[in-house]
Amino acid sequence: MEYVIAAIAVVGGFFIGTWFQQKKTSRRIKGAEKKADNIISEAKVKEKELLLKAQDKALKIIEEAKREEAQRRKEINGLQNRLEQRESAFSQKLLDLQEKQQKLYDKVNEVQEIKERIKTIKEEQAKKLEEMANLTQEEAKDLLLKNIEEKAEEDLMIRVRKLEEDNNDKLQEKAKDIMALAMQRMVSSYTVELTTTTIDLPNDEMKGRIIGREGRNIKAIEQMTGVEIIVDDTPNAITVSGFSLIRRHIAKKTLDYLIKDGRIHPTKIEEAVEMAKKELAVDIKKAGEEAMYEVGITGFDPKLVQILGRLKYRTSYGQNTLSHSIEVAHLAAMLAEELGSDVTLAKKGGLLHDIGKAVDHEVQGNHTEIGRDIAKKFNLPEEIIAPIATHHDDQPATLTSVIVKVADAISSARPGARSDSHENYIQRLEELEKIATSFEGIEKAYAIQAGREIRVFVKPEAIDDFKAHNLARDIAKKIETELKYPGEIKINVIRETRVIEYAR
Repeated sequence: MEYVIAAIAVVGGFFIGTWFQQKKTSRRIKGAEKKADNIISEAKVKEKELLLKAQDKALKIIEEAKREEAQRRKEINGLQNRLEQRESAFSQKLLDLQEKQQKLYDKVNEVQEIKERIKTIKEEQAKKLEEMANLTQEEAKDLLLKNIEEKAEEDLMIRVRKLEEDNNDKLQEKAKDIMALAMQRMVSSYTVELTTTTIDLPNDEMKGRIIGREGRNIKAIEQMTGVEIIVDDTPNAITVSGFSLIRRHIAKKTLDYLIKDGRIHPTKIEEAVEMAKKELAVDIKKAGEEAMYEVGITGFDPKLVQILGRLKYRTSYGQNTLSHSIEVAHLAAMLAEELGSDVTLAKKGGLLHDIGKAVDHEVQGNHTEIGRDIAKKFNLPEEIIAPIATHHDDQPATLTSVIVKVADAISSARPGARSDSHENYIQRLEELEKIATSFEGIEKAYAIQAGREIRVFVKPEAIDDFKAHNLARDIAKKIETELKYPGEIKINVIRETRVIEYAR
Protein backbone atom coordinates (compact mmCIF):
# COMPACT_ATOMS: atom_id res chain seq x y z
CA MET A 1 0.00 0.00 0.00
CA GLU A 2 2.77 2.30 0.96
CA TYR A 3 4.41 1.67 -2.39
CA VAL A 4 1.22 2.58 -4.20
CA ILE A 5 0.87 5.84 -2.24
CA ALA A 6 4.48 6.61 -2.93
CA ALA A 7 4.03 5.92 -6.60
CA ILE A 8 0.87 8.07 -6.67
CA ALA A 9 2.76 10.83 -4.91
CA VAL A 10 5.59 10.62 -7.37
CA VAL A 11 3.24 10.70 -10.34
CA GLY A 12 1.25 13.50 -8.75
CA GLY A 13 4.42 15.43 -8.08
CA PHE A 14 5.55 14.87 -11.66
CA PHE A 15 2.31 16.20 -13.06
CA ILE A 16 2.27 19.15 -10.68
CA GLY A 17 5.89 19.99 -11.62
CA THR A 18 5.03 19.69 -15.24
CA TRP A 19 2.06 22.01 -14.81
CA PHE A 20 4.12 24.59 -12.99
CA GLN A 21 6.78 24.37 -15.66
CA GLN A 22 4.25 24.91 -18.43
CA LYS A 23 2.77 27.82 -16.55
CA LYS A 24 6.16 29.40 -16.21
CA THR A 25 6.95 28.84 -19.87
CA SER A 26 3.63 30.37 -20.87
CA ARG A 27 4.39 33.50 -18.86
CA ARG A 28 7.80 33.78 -20.48
CA ILE A 29 6.32 33.48 -23.99
CA LYS A 30 3.78 36.16 -23.27
CA GLY A 31 6.51 38.45 -21.93
CA ALA A 32 8.63 37.90 -25.07
CA GLU A 33 5.66 38.57 -27.33
CA LYS A 34 4.92 41.76 -25.49
CA LYS A 35 8.54 42.86 -25.77
CA ALA A 36 8.52 42.08 -29.49
CA ASP A 37 5.37 44.12 -29.96
CA ASN A 38 7.05 47.04 -28.20
CA ILE A 39 10.15 46.80 -30.43
CA ILE A 40 8.00 46.68 -33.57
CA SER A 41 6.05 49.71 -32.41
CA GLU A 42 9.24 51.68 -31.74
CA ALA A 43 10.62 50.67 -35.18
CA LYS A 44 7.47 51.86 -36.92
CA VAL A 45 7.72 55.20 -35.12
CA LYS A 46 11.42 55.59 -36.15
CA GLU A 47 10.58 54.57 -39.72
CA LYS A 48 7.98 57.31 -39.93
CA GLU A 49 10.47 59.85 -38.59
CA LEU A 50 13.10 58.80 -41.17
CA LEU A 51 10.61 58.96 -43.99
CA LEU A 52 9.64 62.47 -42.97
CA LYS A 53 13.30 63.56 -42.84
CA ALA A 54 14.00 62.00 -46.26
CA GLN A 55 10.99 63.75 -47.75
CA ASP A 56 12.16 67.09 -46.36
CA LYS A 57 15.69 66.54 -47.77
CA ALA A 58 14.33 65.51 -51.19
CA LEU A 59 12.19 68.62 -51.32
CA LYS A 60 15.19 70.80 -50.52
CA ILE A 61 17.28 69.10 -53.27
CA ILE A 62 14.49 69.58 -55.80
CA GLU A 63 14.20 73.26 -54.92
CA GLU A 64 18.00 73.73 -55.20
CA ALA A 65 18.00 71.97 -58.58
CA LYS A 66 15.20 74.21 -59.79
CA ARG A 67 17.17 77.33 -58.73
CA GLU A 68 20.31 76.09 -60.50
CA GLU A 69 18.33 75.24 -63.62
CA ALA A 70 16.83 78.72 -63.64
CA GLN A 71 20.31 80.25 -63.25
CA ARG A 72 21.73 78.14 -66.11
CA ARG A 73 18.83 79.00 -68.35
CA LYS A 74 19.52 82.64 -67.66
CA GLU A 75 23.23 82.24 -68.53
CA ILE A 76 22.40 80.28 -71.68
CA ASN A 77 19.99 82.96 -72.78
CA GLY A 78 22.70 85.59 -72.24
CA LEU A 79 25.24 83.58 -74.26
CA GLN A 80 22.72 83.04 -77.03
CA ASN A 81 22.04 86.75 -77.22
CA ARG A 82 25.77 87.56 -77.41
CA LEU A 83 26.29 84.94 -80.12
CA GLU A 84 23.44 86.34 -82.13
CA GLN A 85 24.97 89.82 -81.85
CA ARG A 86 28.42 88.54 -82.93
CA GLU A 87 26.94 86.60 -85.81
CA SER A 88 25.16 89.72 -86.98
CA ALA A 89 28.39 91.77 -86.74
CA PHE A 90 30.36 89.06 -88.56
CA SER A 91 27.83 88.95 -91.35
CA GLN A 92 28.11 92.71 -91.74
CA LYS A 93 31.93 92.56 -91.86
CA LEU A 94 31.80 89.75 -94.40
CA LEU A 95 29.57 91.85 -96.60
CA ASP A 96 32.00 94.78 -96.25
CA LEU A 97 34.97 92.56 -97.18
CA GLN A 98 33.19 91.17 -100.20
CA GLU A 99 32.45 94.68 -101.30
CA LYS A 100 36.11 95.74 -100.84
CA GLN A 101 37.31 92.62 -102.67
CA GLN A 102 35.09 93.44 -105.61
CA LYS A 103 36.50 96.97 -105.68
CA LEU A 104 40.07 95.56 -105.65
CA TYR A 105 39.25 93.22 -108.53
CA ASP A 106 37.90 96.21 -110.43
CA LYS A 107 41.07 98.20 -109.74
CA VAL A 108 43.31 95.27 -110.77
CA ASN A 109 41.45 95.00 -114.05
CA GLU A 110 41.76 98.72 -114.50
CA VAL A 111 45.53 98.63 -113.82
CA GLN A 112 45.94 95.72 -116.23
CA GLU A 113 44.15 97.69 -118.92
CA ILE A 114 46.43 100.69 -118.23
CA LYS A 115 49.52 98.43 -118.50
CA GLU A 116 48.33 97.08 -121.82
CA ARG A 117 47.78 100.63 -123.11
CA ILE A 118 51.27 101.67 -121.86
CA LYS A 119 52.84 98.62 -123.52
CA THR A 120 51.11 99.46 -126.79
CA ILE A 121 52.27 103.09 -126.57
CA LYS A 122 55.89 101.98 -125.86
CA GLU A 123 55.86 99.62 -128.82
CA GLU A 124 54.56 102.39 -131.06
CA GLN A 125 57.22 104.79 -129.74
CA ALA A 126 59.96 102.17 -130.24
CA LYS A 127 58.84 101.60 -133.84
CA LYS A 128 58.82 105.35 -134.49
CA LEU A 129 62.32 105.68 -132.95
CA GLU A 130 63.61 102.75 -135.04
CA GLU A 131 62.17 104.36 -138.18
CA MET A 132 63.72 107.73 -137.33
CA ALA A 133 67.16 106.34 -136.32
CA ASN A 134 67.30 103.48 -138.86
CA LEU A 135 68.34 101.17 -135.94
CA THR A 136 66.63 98.25 -134.25
CA GLN A 137 66.08 98.28 -130.52
CA GLU A 138 68.88 95.75 -129.89
CA GLU A 139 71.31 97.70 -132.07
CA ALA A 140 70.48 100.90 -130.24
CA LYS A 141 70.97 99.17 -126.88
CA ASP A 142 74.35 97.76 -127.93
CA LEU A 143 75.46 101.15 -129.23
CA LEU A 144 74.38 102.87 -126.03
CA LEU A 145 76.11 100.29 -123.82
CA LYS A 146 79.27 100.51 -125.90
CA ASN A 147 79.36 104.30 -125.58
CA ILE A 148 78.75 104.10 -121.82
CA GLU A 149 81.43 101.40 -121.45
CA GLU A 150 84.00 103.47 -123.34
CA LYS A 151 83.25 106.56 -121.30
CA ALA A 152 83.10 104.78 -117.95
CA GLU A 153 85.94 102.29 -118.53
CA GLU A 154 88.62 104.51 -117.06
CA ASP A 155 86.45 105.51 -114.09
CA LEU A 156 85.50 101.88 -113.54
CA MET A 157 89.13 100.78 -113.67
CA ILE A 158 90.14 103.44 -111.16
CA ARG A 159 87.29 102.41 -108.87
CA VAL A 160 88.15 98.71 -109.17
CA ARG A 161 91.79 99.38 -108.43
CA LYS A 162 90.97 101.53 -105.44
CA LEU A 163 88.59 98.98 -103.96
CA GLU A 164 90.97 96.14 -104.66
CA GLU A 165 93.95 97.94 -103.19
CA ASP A 166 92.03 98.94 -100.07
CA ASN A 167 90.68 95.41 -99.55
CA ASN A 168 94.02 93.79 -100.35
CA ASP A 169 95.88 96.09 -97.98
CA LYS A 170 93.51 95.33 -95.12
CA LEU A 171 93.33 91.61 -95.81
CA GLN A 172 97.07 91.26 -96.34
CA GLU A 173 97.82 93.19 -93.17
CA LYS A 174 95.49 90.98 -91.11
CA ALA A 175 96.70 87.79 -92.80
CA LYS A 176 100.34 88.74 -92.28
CA ASP A 177 99.72 89.41 -88.61
CA ILE A 178 98.04 86.04 -88.12
CA MET A 179 100.59 84.07 -90.15
CA ALA A 180 103.56 85.89 -88.65
CA LEU A 181 102.29 85.13 -85.16
CA ALA A 182 101.78 81.47 -86.03
CA MET A 183 105.18 81.18 -87.74
CA GLN A 184 106.96 82.85 -84.83
CA ARG A 185 105.31 80.46 -82.39
CA MET A 186 106.15 77.42 -84.55
CA VAL A 187 109.91 77.11 -85.02
CA SER A 188 111.07 73.83 -86.54
CA SER A 189 114.24 72.60 -88.13
CA TYR A 190 114.47 72.04 -91.86
CA THR A 191 115.11 68.45 -92.88
CA VAL A 192 115.83 68.08 -96.56
CA GLU A 193 115.97 64.44 -97.62
CA LEU A 194 118.13 63.43 -100.55
CA THR A 195 118.04 60.34 -102.75
CA THR A 196 121.23 58.81 -101.37
CA THR A 197 122.43 57.49 -98.03
CA THR A 198 126.10 57.19 -97.06
CA ILE A 199 127.19 54.23 -94.93
CA ASP A 200 130.48 54.36 -93.03
CA LEU A 201 132.75 51.28 -93.17
CA PRO A 202 135.36 50.24 -90.60
CA ASN A 203 137.93 49.81 -93.37
CA ASP A 204 138.26 49.55 -97.13
CA GLU A 205 138.58 45.76 -96.91
CA MET A 206 134.87 45.65 -96.00
CA LYS A 207 134.03 46.99 -99.50
CA GLY A 208 135.41 43.84 -101.08
CA ARG A 209 133.49 41.63 -98.67
CA ILE A 210 130.27 43.52 -99.43
CA ILE A 211 130.86 43.11 -103.17
CA GLY A 212 131.64 39.38 -102.75
CA ARG A 213 133.00 36.90 -105.24
CA GLU A 214 132.02 38.03 -108.73
CA GLY A 215 129.73 40.59 -107.12
CA ARG A 216 127.22 38.03 -105.78
CA ASN A 217 126.84 39.70 -102.36
CA ILE A 218 126.19 43.20 -103.68
CA LYS A 219 123.79 41.84 -106.30
CA ALA A 220 121.87 39.91 -103.63
CA ILE A 221 121.60 43.03 -101.45
CA GLU A 222 120.40 45.16 -104.37
CA GLN A 223 117.87 42.54 -105.47
CA MET A 224 116.41 41.99 -101.99
CA THR A 225 116.23 45.68 -101.01
CA GLY A 226 115.48 47.28 -104.39
CA VAL A 227 118.21 49.91 -104.20
CA GLU A 228 121.51 50.59 -105.96
CA ILE A 229 124.74 50.34 -104.00
CA ILE A 230 127.52 52.59 -105.27
CA VAL A 231 131.07 51.60 -104.40
CA ASP A 232 133.54 54.30 -105.46
CA ASP A 233 136.91 55.65 -104.38
CA THR A 234 135.51 57.37 -101.28
CA PRO A 235 137.54 55.95 -98.36
CA ASN A 236 135.70 53.91 -95.73
CA ALA A 237 132.26 54.61 -97.19
CA ILE A 238 129.73 53.30 -99.69
CA THR A 239 126.55 54.97 -100.99
CA VAL A 240 123.02 53.55 -101.11
CA SER A 241 120.97 55.21 -103.89
CA GLY A 242 117.22 55.05 -104.38
CA PHE A 243 114.13 57.25 -104.42
CA SER A 244 112.31 55.21 -101.75
CA LEU A 245 113.34 56.12 -98.21
CA ILE A 246 111.90 52.84 -96.94
CA ARG A 247 114.06 50.77 -99.28
CA ARG A 248 117.15 52.87 -98.48
CA HIS A 249 116.49 52.46 -94.76
CA ILE A 250 116.11 48.67 -95.11
CA ALA A 251 119.34 48.53 -97.14
CA LYS A 252 121.19 50.64 -94.56
CA LYS A 253 119.98 48.51 -91.64
CA THR A 254 120.86 45.35 -93.58
CA LEU A 255 124.42 46.58 -94.23
CA ASP A 256 124.78 47.71 -90.62
CA TYR A 257 123.85 44.18 -89.44
CA LEU A 258 126.20 42.55 -91.92
CA ILE A 259 129.12 44.86 -91.10
CA LYS A 260 128.61 44.29 -87.38
CA ASP A 261 128.35 40.51 -87.81
CA GLY A 262 131.23 40.25 -90.26
CA ARG A 263 129.80 37.25 -92.11
CA ILE A 264 128.50 38.33 -95.52
CA HIS A 265 126.94 35.75 -97.85
CA PRO A 266 123.50 35.37 -99.54
CA THR A 267 121.91 33.40 -96.67
CA LYS A 268 123.12 35.89 -94.08
CA ILE A 269 122.00 38.76 -96.29
CA GLU A 270 118.48 37.32 -96.45
CA GLU A 271 118.35 37.03 -92.64
CA ALA A 272 119.62 40.60 -92.27
CA VAL A 273 116.96 41.92 -94.69
CA GLU A 274 114.18 40.19 -92.71
CA MET A 275 115.52 41.64 -89.44
CA ALA A 276 115.70 45.11 -91.03
CA LYS A 277 112.07 44.85 -92.24
CA LYS A 278 110.85 43.82 -88.77
CA GLU A 279 112.75 46.66 -87.17
CA LEU A 280 111.35 49.05 -89.79
CA ALA A 281 107.77 47.98 -88.99
CA VAL A 282 108.37 48.72 -85.30
CA ASP A 283 109.99 52.04 -86.17
CA ILE A 284 107.04 53.03 -88.41
CA LYS A 285 104.54 52.32 -85.62
CA LYS A 286 106.69 54.22 -83.13
CA ALA A 287 106.97 57.19 -85.53
CA GLY A 288 103.19 57.37 -85.87
CA GLU A 289 102.66 57.23 -82.11
CA GLU A 290 105.34 59.87 -81.49
CA ALA A 291 103.73 62.16 -84.08
CA MET A 292 100.36 61.78 -82.32
CA TYR A 293 101.97 62.50 -78.96
CA GLU A 294 103.89 65.51 -80.27
CA VAL A 295 100.77 67.08 -81.78
CA GLY A 296 98.71 66.19 -78.69
CA ILE A 297 95.84 64.20 -80.16
CA THR A 298 94.47 60.71 -79.51
CA GLY A 299 91.67 58.41 -80.62
CA PHE A 300 92.94 57.21 -84.01
CA ASP A 301 92.76 53.56 -85.04
CA PRO A 302 96.14 51.76 -84.54
CA LYS A 303 96.20 50.83 -88.23
CA LEU A 304 95.75 54.48 -89.17
CA VAL A 305 98.61 55.38 -86.82
CA GLN A 306 100.72 52.75 -88.61
CA ILE A 307 99.92 54.36 -91.98
CA LEU A 308 100.77 57.78 -90.53
CA GLY A 309 104.16 56.46 -89.42
CA ARG A 310 105.00 55.48 -93.02
CA LEU A 311 105.17 59.20 -93.84
CA LYS A 312 108.51 59.25 -92.02
CA TYR A 313 109.90 57.46 -95.04
CA ARG A 314 108.26 59.71 -97.65
CA THR A 315 109.49 63.04 -99.00
CA SER A 316 108.01 65.86 -101.07
CA TYR A 317 110.49 68.11 -102.85
CA GLY A 318 113.09 66.75 -100.44
CA GLN A 319 111.03 67.65 -97.35
CA ASN A 320 110.21 64.82 -94.94
CA THR A 321 106.44 64.35 -95.15
CA LEU A 322 105.89 63.31 -91.51
CA SER A 323 107.85 66.29 -90.20
CA HIS A 324 105.92 68.49 -92.62
CA SER A 325 102.59 67.04 -91.42
CA ILE A 326 103.49 67.64 -87.75
CA GLU A 327 104.50 71.20 -88.57
CA VAL A 328 101.26 71.78 -90.50
CA ALA A 329 99.26 70.43 -87.53
CA HIS A 330 100.94 72.90 -85.14
CA LEU A 331 100.55 75.82 -87.56
CA ALA A 332 96.91 74.92 -88.21
CA ALA A 333 96.20 74.82 -84.47
CA MET A 334 97.74 78.27 -83.99
CA LEU A 335 95.81 79.74 -86.92
CA ALA A 336 92.61 78.14 -85.59
CA GLU A 337 93.20 79.79 -82.20
CA GLU A 338 93.60 83.19 -83.85
CA LEU A 339 90.46 82.71 -85.98
CA GLY A 340 88.32 81.18 -83.21
CA SER A 341 87.96 77.84 -84.97
CA ASP A 342 88.09 74.29 -83.55
CA VAL A 343 91.74 73.70 -82.60
CA THR A 344 91.44 69.90 -82.26
CA LEU A 345 89.90 69.51 -85.72
CA ALA A 346 92.60 71.76 -87.19
CA LYS A 347 95.32 69.61 -85.58
CA LYS A 348 93.84 66.36 -86.84
CA GLY A 349 93.22 67.74 -90.33
CA GLY A 350 96.75 69.15 -90.51
CA LEU A 351 98.39 65.95 -89.30
CA LEU A 352 96.45 63.75 -91.74
CA HIS A 353 96.28 66.13 -94.74
CA ASP A 354 99.02 64.21 -96.62
CA ILE A 355 98.12 60.71 -95.35
CA GLY A 356 97.49 59.63 -98.95
CA LYS A 357 101.22 59.98 -99.70
CA ALA A 358 101.93 57.02 -97.42
CA VAL A 359 100.45 54.61 -99.99
CA ASP A 360 100.22 56.68 -103.20
CA HIS A 361 102.68 54.40 -105.02
CA GLU A 362 100.54 51.37 -104.17
CA VAL A 363 97.05 52.78 -104.96
CA GLN A 364 95.79 54.59 -108.06
CA GLY A 365 94.82 58.24 -107.78
CA ASN A 366 96.39 61.42 -106.42
CA HIS A 367 97.27 61.70 -102.75
CA THR A 368 94.19 63.83 -101.86
CA GLU A 369 91.79 61.22 -103.27
CA ILE A 370 93.71 58.37 -101.62
CA GLY A 371 93.78 60.26 -98.31
CA ARG A 372 90.03 60.88 -98.50
CA ASP A 373 89.38 57.17 -99.11
CA ILE A 374 91.64 56.20 -96.18
CA ALA A 375 89.84 58.64 -93.87
CA LYS A 376 86.44 57.27 -94.93
CA LYS A 377 87.66 53.70 -94.40
CA PHE A 378 88.51 54.51 -90.77
CA ASN A 379 85.15 56.35 -90.27
CA LEU A 380 86.69 59.74 -89.57
CA PRO A 381 84.20 62.64 -89.34
CA GLU A 382 83.53 64.82 -92.37
CA GLU A 383 85.20 67.78 -90.61
CA ILE A 384 88.55 65.92 -90.87
CA ILE A 385 87.93 64.38 -94.32
CA ALA A 386 87.31 67.82 -95.88
CA PRO A 387 90.84 69.24 -95.22
CA ILE A 388 92.41 66.00 -96.49
CA ALA A 389 90.41 66.07 -99.73
CA THR A 390 90.43 69.81 -100.46
CA HIS A 391 93.72 71.25 -99.12
CA HIS A 392 94.93 71.71 -102.72
CA ASP A 393 91.60 73.02 -104.09
CA ASP A 394 91.03 76.64 -105.09
CA GLN A 395 87.91 76.78 -102.91
CA PRO A 396 88.31 74.60 -99.77
CA ALA A 397 85.04 73.23 -98.41
CA THR A 398 85.24 74.40 -94.76
CA LEU A 399 87.06 76.90 -92.56
CA THR A 400 89.24 74.06 -91.23
CA SER A 401 90.16 73.20 -94.84
CA VAL A 402 91.21 76.80 -95.45
CA ILE A 403 93.30 76.82 -92.27
CA VAL A 404 95.03 73.54 -93.23
CA LYS A 405 95.68 74.82 -96.76
CA VAL A 406 97.29 78.00 -95.41
CA ALA A 407 99.35 76.04 -92.87
CA ASP A 408 100.47 73.66 -95.63
CA ALA A 409 101.56 76.60 -97.79
CA ILE A 410 103.45 78.21 -94.89
CA SER A 411 105.30 74.99 -94.11
CA SER A 412 106.14 74.31 -97.75
CA ALA A 413 107.22 77.85 -98.58
CA ARG A 414 109.70 78.33 -95.76
CA PRO A 415 113.19 79.00 -97.14
CA GLY A 416 115.17 75.77 -97.13
CA ALA A 417 112.19 73.58 -96.32
CA ARG A 418 112.13 72.06 -99.78
CA SER A 419 114.69 71.61 -102.51
CA ASP A 420 114.44 71.15 -106.24
CA SER A 421 116.81 69.51 -108.63
CA HIS A 422 118.42 71.76 -111.21
CA GLU A 423 116.36 70.14 -113.97
CA ASN A 424 113.06 70.63 -112.12
CA TYR A 425 113.99 74.23 -111.36
CA ILE A 426 114.75 75.09 -115.01
CA GLN A 427 111.64 73.22 -116.18
CA ARG A 428 109.37 75.16 -113.83
CA LEU A 429 110.79 78.50 -114.96
CA GLU A 430 110.32 77.57 -118.62
CA GLU A 431 106.75 76.43 -118.01
CA LEU A 432 105.94 79.67 -116.19
CA GLU A 433 107.22 81.77 -119.08
CA LYS A 434 105.45 79.53 -121.60
CA ILE A 435 102.09 79.92 -119.83
CA ALA A 436 102.49 83.69 -119.58
CA THR A 437 103.35 84.13 -123.27
CA SER A 438 100.45 81.91 -124.38
CA PHE A 439 98.04 84.84 -124.04
CA GLU A 440 97.51 87.43 -126.77
CA GLY A 441 99.05 90.88 -126.42
CA ILE A 442 102.12 89.69 -124.49
CA GLU A 443 105.42 91.20 -125.56
CA LYS A 444 107.73 89.20 -123.26
CA ALA A 445 107.71 87.40 -119.90
CA TYR A 446 110.43 86.65 -117.34
CA ALA A 447 110.35 84.23 -114.40
CA ILE A 448 112.39 85.63 -111.51
CA GLN A 449 113.06 85.05 -107.81
CA ALA A 450 113.48 81.29 -108.24
CA GLY A 451 110.15 81.02 -109.97
CA ARG A 452 108.19 82.82 -107.26
CA GLU A 453 107.41 85.81 -109.50
CA ILE A 454 106.60 86.15 -113.20
CA ARG A 455 106.89 89.58 -114.82
CA VAL A 456 104.77 90.01 -117.93
CA PHE A 457 105.26 92.96 -120.31
CA VAL A 458 102.24 93.66 -122.51
CA LYS A 459 101.80 95.65 -125.70
CA PRO A 460 100.16 98.94 -124.63
CA GLU A 461 98.29 99.36 -127.90
CA ALA A 462 96.72 95.87 -127.59
CA ILE A 463 96.11 95.69 -123.81
CA ASP A 464 94.60 98.58 -121.85
CA ASP A 465 94.60 98.94 -118.07
CA PHE A 466 91.31 97.14 -117.62
CA LYS A 467 92.40 94.19 -119.78
CA ALA A 468 95.77 94.05 -117.99
CA HIS A 469 93.95 93.59 -114.71
CA ASN A 470 91.95 90.66 -116.14
CA LEU A 471 95.06 89.25 -117.84
CA ALA A 472 96.91 88.94 -114.52
CA ARG A 473 93.98 87.02 -113.06
CA ASP A 474 93.75 84.71 -116.11
CA ILE A 475 97.48 83.92 -115.97
CA ALA A 476 97.23 83.13 -112.25
CA LYS A 477 94.30 80.75 -112.82
CA LYS A 478 96.12 78.96 -115.66
CA ILE A 479 99.26 78.53 -113.52
CA GLU A 480 97.19 77.13 -110.65
CA THR A 481 95.53 74.68 -113.04
CA GLU A 482 98.56 73.44 -114.98
CA LEU A 483 101.54 73.65 -112.62
CA LYS A 484 102.48 72.10 -109.29
CA TYR A 485 104.65 74.30 -107.09
CA PRO A 486 105.29 75.02 -103.41
CA GLY A 487 104.12 78.30 -101.92
CA GLU A 488 102.72 81.01 -104.20
CA ILE A 489 103.72 82.76 -107.43
CA LYS A 490 103.32 86.50 -107.94
CA ILE A 491 102.06 87.61 -111.37
CA ASN A 492 103.25 91.11 -112.19
CA VAL A 493 101.71 92.53 -115.40
CA ILE A 494 103.50 95.67 -116.63
CA ARG A 495 101.99 98.05 -119.19
CA GLU A 496 103.89 101.16 -120.14
CA THR A 497 103.71 103.67 -122.98
CA ARG A 498 106.90 105.42 -124.06
CA VAL A 499 106.69 108.44 -126.35
CA ILE A 500 110.01 109.47 -127.93
CA GLU A 501 110.59 112.63 -129.94
CA TYR A 502 113.77 114.37 -131.03
CA ALA A 503 114.40 118.11 -131.07
CA ARG A 504 116.67 119.00 -133.96
